[in-house]
Amino acid sequence: MVYSPKRIFGRFVLAACAVSLGVASLGAQTPSTAAPAGANPSRFDLFTGYSYFGAHGQLKPAGINYSSVDLGAIGSGAYYFNKYFGGEVNLVAHPDGKNDGLYSASAGPIFRAPMQNFTLFAHGLAGGAKLVGPNLSNPFIYHNPWTWGPALTAGGGMDYDLPFFNNRFSFRLFEADYRYIHANFGPYTPPPTGNQMGGRANLSGVDLSTGIVTHFGHIVPPAPVTYSCSASPSSVYPGDPITVTGTAANLNPKKTATYNWTSDGGTVSGTSNTANVATTNLNPGSYTVKGHVSEGNKAGEMADCSAPFTVQQFQPPTLTCSANPSTVAPGDSSTITANGTSPQNRPLTYSYSSTAGSVTGNTSTATLNTTGAAPGTITVTANVVDDKGQSASCTTSVTVNAPPAPPQPKTSALCSITFDRDKKRPTRVDNEAKACLDDIALNMQRSSDAKLALVGNASAKEKAGSKAAASRAANTKDYLVKEKGVDSSRISLYTGSQDGKTVTSTLIPTGATLDQAGLTSVDESAVKVAPRKAAAHKHAAKKK
Repeated sequence: MVYSPKRIFGRFVLAACAVSLGVASLGAQTPSTAAPAGANPSRFDLFTGYSYFGAHGQLKPAGINYSSVDLGAIGSGAYYFNKYFGGEVNLVAHPDGKNDGLYSASAGPIFRAPMQNFTLFAHGLAGGAKLVGPNLSNPFIYHNPWTWGPALTAGGGMDYDLPFFNNRFSFRLFEADYRYIHANFGPYTPPPTGNQMGGRANLSGVDLSTGIVTHFGHIVPPAPVTYSCSASPSSVYPGDPITVTGTAANLNPKKTATYNWTSDGGTVSGTSNTANVATTNLNPGSYTVKGHVSEGNKAGEMADCSAPFTVQQFQPPTLTCSANPSTVAPGDSSTITANGTSPQNRPLTYSYSSTAGSVTGNTSTATLNTTGAAPGTITVTANVVDDKGQSASCTTSVTVNAPPAPPQPKTSALCSITFDRDKKRPTRVDNEAKACLDDIALNMQRSSDAKLALVGNASAKEKAGSKAAASRAANTKDYLVKEKGVDSSRISLYTGSQDGKTVTSTLIPTGATLDQAGLTSVDESAVKVAPRKAAAHKHAAKKK
């Protein structure tokens, strides 16, 4: 197989361009799913490791093949101008193998793409290679001497960032390079003319490497130390304590930071990122606490902060009050609650007064007694004063309702009398009605100012129904007046519309009104009363 240097060089250029452009475009992106490994990649990388060279080529025109070299070492140093691009120097040593050996030194551009925990890289290098061999069977027979020639390299790999020592080291998972070497050993002399054959060698193959990468420096200098602080609370009264808290950023964890505090008012103390300010002897006004943090004497290793605070003039207390219940009946009590607050938490003394009734209490609660107070609104005033003589007051009101009106008297139905037993004298009051009439008379005696309404009713089958109903009512009244002594003026007679031979009675207290719906007043002058006893004598004589 014939190898053309131009063709091999062209392949090398195409491969180097493809890999370099691919990694450069990858590094130029800012993927949202893979953040760069740290915000500040290294400035210089040093790589040392093991290398294997899989040689492929022949010594022409002898046609002797070169063999792969299993043993080798590699070292490289890369200096980066920015996050993605830099220059690299590469050294490879492959001692004598089966029938050959190789040493190479080259330099060129390198591109990298820092990712989360990984870094991809690609490079294209050019330089020189020192090649020896091959020999046929004996290193001292037909063996070409070490000869320098041009070498071209293109490839890339992947590094894994080790999590210890602040990511100082990375493990090179792999580095795969395509390497081309040309060596001219001089005029060809066929063996066994001499122990040097001469000829030309064009080698190409894959150089595989792995090892440790050590990182030095950073692309961007460390961010300067910053310091911010705040006072809590930022507004106080004389004597109240204040705590100032400082927050430092970009401190180096390997260094010890020191803190200092000063103030233009009060006494400040503290040696850490917090300080305390005593305000006992401060006058009302505005003041500032200043803090300083330092981890070295260089620029960017120290910072200052300031926190303002205000001391206020003592303020008078405030007071709110309420009554529960706010509406009471005459003689009832109401609880007065006064809520006094001193901005400086000064001790408070309470007192109360009212426009009516009497109020007792000298704490935040008092009692209003409305005994003897007229119906209406009573205003209660609460007062509070602190130990500096500053005071506040508030008012609340309690409504005393008027006594409730007595209940409206109501009529009450008493017993009823039936007239069904005596068929011949259906309007006569018989002896069986006596119990009901006695009860009616008793109720009239108990309610001496009450009236009585007697309502007579008739059966629908009675021909003279209204007269019979009026007669029944009149006979009942006659009994009550004559037998029980009830004043006749207290009894009113009516006829009703009920179907039945009855007399109903209704007691009407003073102030009550009889519902006369369906009732008709009886003209007592037109009704003839049948005395109960006379009727009884006549019946007895007839029987004899």
